[in-house]
Amino acid sequence: MDQLLNDFSPGLFIMQMVILLILLFLLAKFAWKPIMASLTEREEGIQNALDAAEEAKKEMQNLQADNDRLLKEARAERDAMLKEAREIKDNIVAEAKEEAQEQAAIMIENAKATIKQEQQAAVAELKKKVADLSIGIAETVVKKELASQDDQLKLVEGMLEEVTLN
Repeated sequence: MDQLLNDFSPGLFIMQMVILLILLFLLAKFAWKPIMASLTEREEGIQNALDAAEEAKKEMQNLQADNDRLLKEARAERDAMLKEAREIKDNIVAEAKEEAQEQAAIMIENAKATIKQEQQAAVAELKKKVADLSIGIAETVVKKELASQDDQLKLVEGMLEEVTLN
C-alpha cells in the first residue's frame, strides 16, 4: 500500500478523470439514447406480444364458448328432430293399425254378408229340392194308386234311398 501512495501522480489522476468524464459525456451523448431507445422498443415489443397473447387467449376462450354453445344447440336440435321423427313414426304406425283394423272389419262384414247370402241360397235350393222331391213322391204315389199302406211306405222308402242330397 505504501508503494501505491509513493507512485501516485496527481497529474495522471486528473488526466484519467478528464478522459473518464469525456468518455461518459460521449457515451451519454451518442450511446445511451440509442441503447435506451432500443431497450424501450424491445420492452414495448414484449408488452405488445404479451397483450396479443392475452387477446388471443380471450379470443380462444370466446371461440370455445361459441363452440360449446353451437354444440349444445346442435344436440338440442338433433334431439328435437329425433323426437319429432319418433312422433311421426308412432303416428304412422297408429294410423296404419287403425286403417288395418277398419279394413279387417270391412272384410269381416263382407264375409259375413257373403256367408249369409250363400246360406240363404243354400236354404232356398234345399227347399226347392225338398219341394221337387215331395212333388215327385206325391206324383209317384198318385200314379201307382196303391191300395195298401205298406206298399205306399215301401215305395216312399225306396225312392228316398234313390235320392241323394248334396
